[in-house]
Amino acid sequence: MSNELEIISDEQLKLQEPKKYKIFLLNDDYSTMDFVISILTRIFKKSQEESTQIMLNIHNNGKEICGIYTYEIASTKVIQVKTLAKEKGFPLKAIMEEE
Repeated sequence: MSNELEIISDEQLKLQEPKKYKIFLLNDDYSTMDFVISILTRIFKKSQEESTQIMLNIHNNGKEICGIYTYEIASTKVIQVKTLAKEKGFPLKAIMEEE
């Protein structure tokens, strides 16, 4: 039985930052401005002022970035948006794209 330890050099142990994903909210003709603002403050922890600006950008440009997160956090937030929108009867959609 061998008690040798394998030594790993810094070059062999290249740690990589986890990939990040941008979350966008998409404009639709049915979700109210107040609902979109509530999503931004509740799920994305934006201030009231920042939420209002993002909501206006979504309305005017078709979509706007709401945050950048690791895959697990981003996918959870997309599901939270979908769940809350469905509960309230709105078709609001969130999508994620690799950064």
